Amino acid sequence: MKLSEELIYRGFAAESTIKNPEDLDTRESKKFYWGADPSADSLTIGNLAALMMCACFARHGYEPYLLVGGATGQIGDPKENGERELKTVEEVEHNKACIKEQIERVVKADNITMVDNLDWFRDMKYLDFLREVGKAFSMTQLLDRQFVQKRIGEGGSGISYAEFSYTLIQGYDFLHLFRKYGVSLQICGADQYGNCTSGIHLIKRLEDADADVWSTPLVIDPVTGRKFGKSEGNAIWLTASDNGSGNYTSIFDFYQFWMNQPDETVASLIKIYTLLSPEEIEDILRRHAEHPEERIAQRALARNVTTVVHGAENAEAVENLAALLFNRDTNFAEFSEDEINEFSKYLPVENRGTNLVDILVNTGLAPSKKMAREFIAGGAVSINGAKMTEEIDVNQTAIIKKGKNKFAIVK
Repeated sequence: MKLSEELIYRGFAAESTIKNPEDLDTRESKKFYWGADPSADSLTIGNLAALMMCACFARHGYEPYLLVGGATGQIGDPKENGERELKTVEEVEHNKACIKEQIERVVKADNITMVDNLDWFRDMKYLDFLREVGKAFSMTQLLDRQFVQKRIGEGGSGISYAEFSYTLIQGYDFLHLFRKYGVSLQICGADQYGNCTSGIHLIKRLEDADADVWSTPLVIDPVTGRKFGKSEGNAIWLTASDNGSGNYTSIFDFYQFWMNQPDETVASLIKIYTLLSPEEIEDILRRHAEHPEERIAQRALARNVTTVVHGAENAEAVENLAALLFNRDTNFAEFSEDEINEFSKYLPVENRGTNLVDILVNTGLAPSKKMAREFIAGGAVSINGAKMTEEIDVNQTAIIKKGKNKFAIVK
């Protein structure tokens, strides 16, 4: 299967300056770049979709230049509904280190070049930037951008000069990478397509050369109809432990997220988020259609995407843990201390002697003490398999269960 065919098969095809996808198969320059701003200390599964597209390009012989935006991260990609809160320089540096590791873990290629746009913006003089980049754009071009129109139109929140200038900064990234490395293709999520065309404009205007952008559709939450991401409040994070911000999703919850996908979406998600071949995917979907009650596609999706993000060993461990926790014949009270310690690698943990209400809140099983009490009163909480109706202190090693699929460890 050619690159163009695989991109279309997996759903990695949205707006693009490349009219014929087959041109990607014979493109003379096979260097592309993709960028992420360190606006948080973890990427999300929304970013993961674009990274899986990067991996697809790399498998077909393209050379990836993966950018972490130390400069653009200090400004913030403009949202459609208001200004971003500026991150401190220290926060940006911390976030950069965290997401750089995540990017390298997902896109496994021998020829990756990691770049940081702070390296070329750090010493750039403001007047030089205005003379070279600012003069290359008309205000009409910039004011026509969709996000600008929404911010300055009737009922809009307005926009600062800093965020208004973001697209020029990102455009210069493309120009710099074109000049230094010969990168002539940028790939992105569909929501970044407009910003990416700024680079094409600069390369054409200042270098009299052609460049292209290829984008992938945003992955939409089938329940809410919103994209998956931190700005939407429904983020599934790629990091499994707290780096200081609370932006993390445990490996068990990550695995369960994919297990809980409905049949209507699992076919598209398994193409986007796994490294399974098209032949393997079609076989899985065929068997799933024959026996949907066995959730064959969901199991394959959960196992394989967890392997991509967290490794095969962790994927196997949470798969086995889920099988235990969801088996009606499992007696939670019979687990040994060693088994509980192993489970605690994948589930949130609270200390013994803590009140049940506090356990539910501290481990994320309840959003507030009020809701925790409602869960307990409604019989939705159990300790080692026994339903609880009182706010007791939990003094023994135990597995706490809330609802059908939320668990925590007390030890």
